Amino acid sequence: MPALFLTEDNVRELLDMPAAIEVVENLFRQLADGRVKNVPRARVIGGKMMLHTMSGVCEYLNIGGWKAYTTTRDKARFLVGLYDLATGETLAIIEADTLGQLRTGAASGVATEFLARPDAKVVGLFGAGLQARTQLKAVCSVRHIERVEVYCRDAARRESFAAEMSEYCATRVVPAHTPDDAAAEKDIVICATTSKTPLFDGRVLDEGTHLNVVGSNFLSKAEVDVTTIQRSVRIICDSVEQCRLEAGDFIPAIEAGVTDWSLMHELAGIVSGHQTGRALPEDITLFKSVGLAIEDVALGAKLLQLAKDANLGQPLPF
Repeated sequence: MPALFLTEDNVRELLDMPAAIEVVENLFRQLADGRVKNVPRARVIGGKMMLHTMSGVCEYLNIGGWKAYTTTRDKARFLVGLYDLATGETLAIIEADTLGQLRTGAASGVATEFLARPDAKVVGLFGAGLQARTQLKAVCSVRHIERVEVYCRDAARRESFAAEMSEYCATRVVPAHTPDDAAAEKDIVICATTSKTPLFDGRVLDEGTHLNVVGSNFLSKAEVDVTTIQRSVRIICDSVEQCRLEAGDFIPAIEAGVTDWSLMHELAGIVSGHQTGRALPEDITLFKSVGLAIEDVALGAKLLQLAKDANLGQPLPF
């Protein structure tokens, strides 16, 4: 059977956030059981382009694959490839910008489900881009959110994003006037920006806050400060191994002796019940996501199944 080429339109038509969260939660449970293997991201620069590649296999799905994307000053372009583990045959090539937004949001949705207080209802959101959009949608999919305050540097963008997301997430979204306003008196704080420096003063966080920190996957960038790391009773990573390579949020705190890699845990352990997530209502918890290839592979496998059922996709000549 020929491989399928699936477009961004196919992804948007076939996948939604609740389905993505279900796929990613199961993925992390399978990861804890040793049925998933992830290879961290590698990068190479040539000319004006940076090439990013990552891969993994989901043995429970009998599918492996890769994600490759290029970034320039002007644009990012994403592809995912899927293969049959038994035969090595190519199963699909997928345009993966929307797929990446969904899987990153879904991982935070799973983390929020297991780490945020059950009564969490007020969110502070940093960022007003595509990743911020799916981050908020994921959180609203697992908690009954009544109010969201969003902050980005562009005041007009804050206003338009708040109006758009109020409708998209069926909740009240309003602009925040300052970064500390967005972080203070919140049950959940989402950081989904390209900032190289901390977004807010960690002293303003309320006890019991859960944070999803997803914007940075370079050691030179940090969205949260040392105080936030110091106050976080539980720090959970999508992958500690990959965070050691990419999570700049932790480097200043580790250098200051505030935390250590050995004190951090993985989402797979929390989802599987092998480790404790939130112990007390007043604990501050932090989930750090750098994005794993296995998330793309698992969600791509789900997309491929849905595309076949709907008879969508373009056959490829191999």
